[in-house]
Amino acid sequence: MLEKTNQVNLLFDFYASLLKGKQREYLELYYLDDLSLGEIAEMHEVSRQAVYDHIKRAEKQLFEYEEKLLLAAKHEQRLAILKRMEHVVQGLGESAAREELKALLRQLSEMD
Repeated sequence: MLEKTNQVNLLFDFYASLLKGKQREYLELYYLDDLSLGEIAEMHEVSRQAVYDHIKRAEKQLFEYEEKLLLAAKHEQRLAILKRMEHVVQGLGESAAREELKALLRQLSEMD
């Protein structure tokens, strides 16, 4: 469950603006604010089933967006590259090339 929560949270970061109002709101309350279905239902004066349905549709949308756009996957790839570059920098001697590589690393990490 924790893995799915992390995955949904990551996808939400990339695609939240593409979700419809209630889907986005319920998903945010459920995953980010850690409210229960019952708490969300009470807040919005709807049934728990309605909240559940909106959340499931929103999750499905997020995974479909990722399948087509691959923004989260590309983000993970960039992070892996950054980590490898940092490892290379640690092995370099003190030189202008090392400082330039550090500057490039900072630029790459600030792109997201």
